[in-house]
Amino acid sequence: MLRNRILTALVLAPVVIAGVLLAPNDVLAMAFALVVLLGAREMGRLGGLQGLGPQWLYAGCVGLLMAGAFLMRGHAVAQSLEIAAALFWVLISLWLFSRRAALKRVEGGRPGVLLLGALQLTVVWLSAVKLHALDANGPALLLFVLLLIWTADSAAYFAGRAFGRHKLSPAVSPGKTWEGAAGGILGACLAGLLLWYWVLQAIEPVGLVLLCIVTAVVSIGGDLWESLLKRQAGLKDSGALLPGHGGVLDRVDSLIAAIPVFSFGLTFLGNGL
Repeated sequence: MLRNRILTALVLAPVVIAGVLLAPNDVLAMAFALVVLLGAREMGRLGGLQGLGPQWLYAGCVGLLMAGAFLMRGHAVAQSLEIAAALFWVLISLWLFSRRAALKRVEGGRPGVLLLGALQLTVVWLSAVKLHALDANGPALLLFVLLLIWTADSAAYFAGRAFGRHKLSPAVSPGKTWEGAAGGILGACLAGLLLWYWVLQAIEPVGLVLLCIVTAVVSIGGDLWESLLKRQAGLKDSGALLPGHGGVLDRVDSLIAAIPVFSFGLTFLGNGL
């Protein structure tokens, strides 16, 4: 399985990096929208919708929500959605870290999951497009947050395997440990210092490193949130599109939480977003 994960990553990573750095903003918006819609179909499955028809209908509704959000991207409503998403991910991450109760299978449709999933998928798409459109540094900033989470994920994986002893959230994701999370946070600190040195020296480095730490922490929360939904739905993976990775949501669950938090954090730090 690890071999399949590595091979898939080796194929996808150059495509993603080239797309983020070279594609015009409207092209990137359409490409990322396709990824989000594929994830939305899987979210419909996690929300209890049975069959491809209802799941793709749900994905179409998410697409309409994204189109409406794009038209309002400069409006206070869109900014409020990003702030609400950032607050949600901080709070849900803290709750998931402290959760110890056993999970029960949930049967049937789950309207709350479907609504919340639609909103979160819309906001992450909007935040990513917004970051990418930010003057000359936009593509580099979007690529950075991707590399930040990939670095934190990898550091957490290897730190957890080497030193993991204490379970982070055993009822939700038994494989995750506090030691692995600490490794991921250390990786985020190093990535933040590199970003400050190469791109964002106008921002106070301590604030930027703290933002990277918070982003890494909520990325773990995003991963745990999807794991919670899968366990409640009785599913091992959200889908089977990516060999070794499962579905689209299995690959981007961390980013769904991380990108809005990073985007809002840069705004808060005064980068003029």
